[in-house]
Amino acid sequence: MYEYAIAWEWLSFAVRWLHVITAIAWIGSSFYFIALDLGLVKRPGLPVGAYGEEWQVHGGGFYHIQKYLVAPASMPEHLTWFKWESYATWLSGFALLAVVYYGGADLFLIDRTVLDIEPWQAIGLSVGSLAVGWILYDLLCKSPLGKNTWGLMVFLYLVLIAMAWGYTQIFTGRAAFLHLGAFTATIMSANVFFIIIPNQKIVVADLIAGRTPDPKYGVIAKQRSLHNNYLTLPVIFFMLSNHYPLAFATQFNWIIAALVFLMGVTIRHWFNTTHARKGKPTWTWLVTVLLFIVIMWLSTVPKVLTGEEEQASLSAREQTFVANGHFEAVRDVVQGRCSMCHAAEPVWEGIARAPKNVKLETDGEIAAHAREIYLQAGRSHAMPPGNITDLSPEERQLLVAWYETTVQGK
Repeated sequence: MYEYAIAWEWLSFAVRWLHVITAIAWIGSSFYFIALDLGLVKRPGLPVGAYGEEWQVHGGGFYHIQKYLVAPASMPEHLTWFKWESYATWLSGFALLAVVYYGGADLFLIDRTVLDIEPWQAIGLSVGSLAVGWILYDLLCKSPLGKNTWGLMVFLYLVLIAMAWGYTQIFTGRAAFLHLGAFTATIMSANVFFIIIPNQKIVVADLIAGRTPDPKYGVIAKQRSLHNNYLTLPVIFFMLSNHYPLAFATQFNWIIAALVFLMGVTIRHWFNTTHARKGKPTWTWLVTVLLFIVIMWLSTVPKVLTGEEEQASLSAREQTFVANGHFEAVRDVVQGRCSMCHAAEPVWEGIARAPKNVKLETDGEIAAHAREIYLQAGRSHAMPPGNITDLSPEERQLLVAWYETTVQGK
């Protein structure tokens, strides 16, 4: 069992590394072509069918690039396809989802204080939501609403907000954010697999057969590419969020997710406008910063939104410990709820080493990691994973009060 846990941990690392590599390739090529497309210039003397051109310099050489809105007059001898970056990113991402969240469902996927379900049920909901999400999105694009690109994007935003809320009612906060990223990434990759590449293949087949390609295929692919453009940055945020509990493990995490999608739009709007040489809308950065400040504020669960006092009631004994700077009560909580994993020899099945090598067995170790305890188990519900050891709200508030009055106050 010990060897199995070690092997599984290294498998997780390997798949995560692969996923990051492929994501860099996909996002990098996507951003490059978006910038290229927006920066095209129409000049006299372009070949028949050419929409625009761009001169670029990189690596000591000059590049002359031309874009054909539909297709060139004849099929080029060599054609490079950009598709495997997308496919490999999704496949490696799903593999990582399976290794970490399906393989460790009791720790990372299920929070029985949110929804008490079995691992197979949680995995079924996970896979089903990704499939249903793509089907619903594709039907929307093909419906009459799909003819209004911006109206469709607003409706899609509302769907994403609903999914953010829904995921937080089923999974742990960590898994909810991860799934929201996977839900969005599935739409993006499926756009490439089911729409963009097949449409390009139709155009290529028409060229080979000597037929004039129908421009509608390019229009459809362009709309899906636009959606991918604005969804990319939120996906990156959600994939990184598992390292930041104040984002995913607080009460208003689904509202935070909704604001993240808006930040993705404001940031991409600046780049898109700049690349199109239509000015530099610096107001978008101000809006982005304000949205981020609101997110930070929401992560503290303000009293004005909850209607509750920020400090839960503590027993007289606990209040005395906190006031006097003692942490006997805190030590009891940490050792009772955390040390089965955060120990020199963890006793929790499947845990071979203390996570991140954080050990919480002695007074000194607890004091040394006070800030992490405060953020992970006090201010947020990131730890214990899935609240597997039933850390109570009162115990969490004890950790908060201890840190804020005796540790931070020193």
